[in-house]
Amino acid sequence: MTFADLGLGEHVLKALRDVGYETPSAIQAATIPTLLAGRDVVGLAQTGTGKTAAFALPILDRLDVTQKTPQALVLAPTRELALQVCEAFEKYASHVKGVHVLPVYGGQGYGVQLSALRRGVHVIVGTPGRIMDHLDKGTLDLSELKYLVLDEADEMLKMGFAEDVETILADTPATKQVALFSATMPAAIRRMSKQYLHDPEEITVKAKTTTSATISQRYLIVQWQQKIDALTRILEVENFEGMIVFARTKSATEEVAEKLRARGYSAAAINGDIAQVQRERTVNQLKSGKLDILVATDVAARGLDVERISHVVNFDIPTDPESYVHRIGRTGRAGRSGDAISFVTPRERGLITSIERATRQPLTQMQLPSVDEVNVTRLARFDDRITEALGDTARIERFRDIIAHYVEHNDVPEVDVAAALAVVAQGESPLLLEPDAEPERRPHEERGPRSSTSDRGARGDGDRGERRPRSGNGRFATYRIAVGKRHRVEPRQIVGALANEGGFSRGDFGSIQIRPDFSLVELPANLPQESLDRLADTRISGRLIEIRPDTGAPQRRSFDDRPPQGDRASRKPRHGTSRD
Repeated sequence: MTFADLGLGEHVLKALRDVGYETPSAIQAATIPTLLAGRDVVGLAQTGTGKTAAFALPILDRLDVTQKTPQALVLAPTRELALQVCEAFEKYASHVKGVHVLPVYGGQGYGVQLSALRRGVHVIVGTPGRIMDHLDKGTLDLSELKYLVLDEADEMLKMGFAEDVETILADTPATKQVALFSATMPAAIRRMSKQYLHDPEEITVKAKTTTSATISQRYLIVQWQQKIDALTRILEVENFEGMIVFARTKSATEEVAEKLRARGYSAAAINGDIAQVQRERTVNQLKSGKLDILVATDVAARGLDVERISHVVNFDIPTDPESYVHRIGRTGRAGRSGDAISFVTPRERGLITSIERATRQPLTQMQLPSVDEVNVTRLARFDDRITEALGDTARIERFRDIIAHYVEHNDVPEVDVAAALAVVAQGESPLLLEPDAEPERRPHEERGPRSSTSDRGARGDGDRGERRPRSGNGRFATYRIAVGKRHRVEPRQIVGALANEGGFSRGDFGSIQIRPDFSLVELPANLPQESLDRLADTRISGRLIEIRPDTGAPQRRSFDDRPPQGDRASRKPRHGTSRD
């Protein structure tokens, strides 16, 4: 089947040929003829299946350019998606003379929107909140609206736009044609479709897999504190063009972007606190190549379609497969290849199984790039810079005489002069990583934990009140942490926090004594400083543990110090750390 078989006019078909579209997707093949016939549609399809063309092409095919009041309204949940849909309309309307499309969203000045509305607009693509503002102000006339599209309706409801959407639907002509697209069909969407759509045809498109086969999906087991260093190494060895790094919180996006900039990368953050003007500027910089890395939250990145995105990195892996699918869908679009890399802490290992089960595609475990791999990449990049400089023959010729003069008057080999110039160009940063920079890989990281260490502690010794000392003279040393009975900590919490953040296995723990204001924990006697550094920011029950070697001999808790059996039985366990 071709687009010509769907009943579209020549002016639309010509635009499709210009952009290289030949064969309609499943949602397009099923939806376009139905909309052209005038029926309402409920389309159930995942993002990235071609929904925009499915409703934009029929609308453009039937527009009356002589009518100056809006004929079509598309509601989208986010500014980014609204802009993306608007760009698609303009692209498909390249051979339809006189068509005016206007994006309407919060954060943009009213002046631009009001001027365009006064001149006359055929298609409006906007977010519910700003559309409601214009309706309340009387600056938007929808009395002659013919087509209304709800794009990603489930997301609009999740974001709290349900009342606005229903108000807009009720205030538009009853004779309009409505198309509702959603990835899921919750009860609220079902009720809305029954109330506001007239005898809609329900079209469901289920992809064979929920993630594109063109995306390579990998994951790296990494401790929380090592994520920035791991990301830096990956950036060194991966051949990427543009990248989106997903973080879980707004503050994390700013922190990660700042640390990447400090390491010399062109990175910026977008989140809900960023002003719209700055967001648009940042996205345009990413598109143009002035920016290489975008650090974003889920909501801020929704609707982004940037052709340069070759890699997506889940700095914080999402807890639900649907978010994972949406995230990695930012790369590998329209048949292009892409790479998705997820950082997984040892306790998050189970999320990989959930994602694989939901997407029906395996994720490949990768290892942190080694020092040798990083150095090979750095040397290759250094060689490329030399080769590029040698191509500037005019400047090379001018410097050749200067170098020859230096060699003649200082009796220094030319290769030494070249090496000295490389030192000057490199500055204080070493060109190559030193071998001792290789992070220690513990056995449980290489094999992958069979189960969460925290859970093992809970099932094992945690309920006994304290751990018994292990055998072996000199094997353990005692460390003091700044949480105790009055902070309501339990041995299982201490085991879970130290194991997850410090990379310890079950056999690395000796006795645990919980005192009123602090606790004593036996850990391996030869504990390296880097292990203590990894624990510097660890919290239990919301408090920094401030781990340090205990200066006195460990004092065993007597039987009388232990809480009564009834108290232990009634106390509710508190799992994890505040970071969770």
